[in-house]
Amino acid sequence: MQPIPAAELRERYQRFFEARGHTRVPPAPLLARDDPTLLFVNSGMVQFKRVLTGEEKRDYTRAVDAQPCLRVAGKHNDFEEVGRTPRHQTLFEMLGNWSFGDYFKAEAIHWAWEFLTDDLGIDPARLAATIYTDDEDAFRIWTEEIGLPADRVVRWGNIAVGDDHNFWQMADTGPCGPCSELHYDRGAELSEGPECIPDHSETCPRWLEFWNLVFMQYDRAADGTLTPLPFKSVDTGMGLERTASILQGVDSNYGTDLFVPIIERLAAFIGHDPETVESERFSYQVVADHSRAMTFLIGEEINPSNEGAGYVLRRIMRRAVRHGRLMNIDRPFLSETCGVVIDIMGDAYPYLEKRRDAILAGVEAEERKFSRTLEAGSERLAQLVEGVGRGGSIAGADAFRLHDTFGFPIDLTVEIAADSGVGVDREGFDAAMGEQRERSRAVRMSALPVDDELAKLQSEFIGYPNETRVQGLTVSAVRQPATNEQPALVVLERTPFYAEGGGQIGDRGELVGPGGRLVVEDTQRMGTAIAHLGRLEGDLSAGDAVEAQVDERRRWGAARNHTGTHLLHRALRDVIGEQAKQAGSWVGPDGLRFDFPASAPTPRDALREVE
Repeated sequence: MQPIPAAELRERYQRFFEARGHTRVPPAPLLARDDPTLLFVNSGMVQFKRVLTGEEKRDYTRAVDAQPCLRVAGKHNDFEEVGRTPRHQTLFEMLGNWSFGDYFKAEAIHWAWEFLTDDLGIDPARLAATIYTDDEDAFRIWTEEIGLPADRVVRWGNIAVGDDHNFWQMADTGPCGPCSELHYDRGAELSEGPECIPDHSETCPRWLEFWNLVFMQYDRAADGTLTPLPFKSVDTGMGLERTASILQGVDSNYGTDLFVPIIERLAAFIGHDPETVESERFSYQVVADHSRAMTFLIGEEINPSNEGAGYVLRRIMRRAVRHGRLMNIDRPFLSETCGVVIDIMGDAYPYLEKRRDAILAGVEAEERKFSRTLEAGSERLAQLVEGVGRGGSIAGADAFRLHDTFGFPIDLTVEIAADSGVGVDREGFDAAMGEQRERSRAVRMSALPVDDELAKLQSEFIGYPNETRVQGLTVSAVRQPATNEQPALVVLERTPFYAEGGGQIGDRGELVGPGGRLVVEDTQRMGTAIAHLGRLEGDLSAGDAVEAQVDERRRWGAARNHTGTHLLHRALRDVIGEQAKQAGSWVGPDGLRFDFPASAPTPRDALREVE
């Protein structure tokens, strides 16, 4: 098998399926703009969700794409493992071919086999497949039609007892179905005993899972009942980095041509020889991976900030800077590594090359900003670690001060402390963060320009279940800020914006009128009026007709977590007792806090039962 560059693999995959009637579809942006359940696109399926459920129809029934994905938050979160293992990345590419009510299992399996063995030249004896336990169709196709030996087709999974191996579902309810994973045999000498079989690829180094074929054929009800879908679909995902490692004969994704040039440029910048690079492998891999993620995020015009996607970007960048310091880099270096990322990926994703200058300037600015506080913050953290000693735990309030004063993201504090065998009180950190939000809100509200006219106004909330984009709304009043630190205030007669209440934060979004717009940063109740607070660009006046656009992802994230507080309260009362009375809560789009009185710490086994 001749080594195949990753760029060639990406193109060959798409050409192969185009030749079989598939439409090449551009990748979706990393920021999941149309999916309130996600912050980032974390799989190739995201842009096709509505097509798979039948809510949207397109002018094709077969598709192929190459989709950058980011897994740094939520259920699919690989952030903590990046750099430690040969295969975890924050940003990765998923190659996918899709059928929307067109072909099904036989074609999907046959084409997968043909692409791997005929087009790429992979030795068939190196391949194995897993299938769902009772998927007899898949077993027959693999063994009788493809000719794969029966002992190379492993049955796995039983959703009846909670084992969802080889059974994929979009959510707790909705489209789902069995899947078949393809595994590459890296050699019997890597086997770790008889239990080393396909589907143990994350723990046994012999087997590498690299392509998943999902056969969506059922609709799952809330009670777990499976009924056949009106049309069957195929959803596949091949990891570009993993498959490239197979085709290039290397043991790690970091050994492929997607990462090696980044690592080599960094080594040349520092002056490390190959032996030193190997001894610093963890930090090199963190920097290489994070450079890819930050390049793509800034390429999509996401900038470092303290909230949402911008905060995720900041976490990624600051972790990379910290690992640079571990390698004794005392000057900005991320523009070097990100420049190589653009060199590697710019042909496939032209917007990276187009925004090269902005990307490199952005990473250097954030790197310089954090470098000014990194040394002092590291010194303070070292004092805290020494103070609690190995096996101890840093107080949440102290971790929050590191975040607030020195800009240390909590996961960076956790990682550094763990290196010395010290834990961090995450719950205490979250509580301190919530208290700061409350203080900020109180200061903001105390500065609002309230007067008799505003006190008499009334606003009708029309947000649930109406659309989050509403036109033809009338402005009742506008108040300009007295200082740059204060927000402008706009009141509407009717509004889809949810005002903070019940522990749930207020909506964000924008109001657009004929002469200007308000970038809404908060929504609060003021008596019977609903006040939209934020930055006014241009002019808005009483009587103007405006269009209101609520940030839907933030809205539904907060609403989902609001429901979560009720579920959590019920679970607490079931496990701990009726004394678990709500004493307060904070609900945001990315998390929640539930306060209840307790005379003693809740036992860990009780907390696990609540979870």
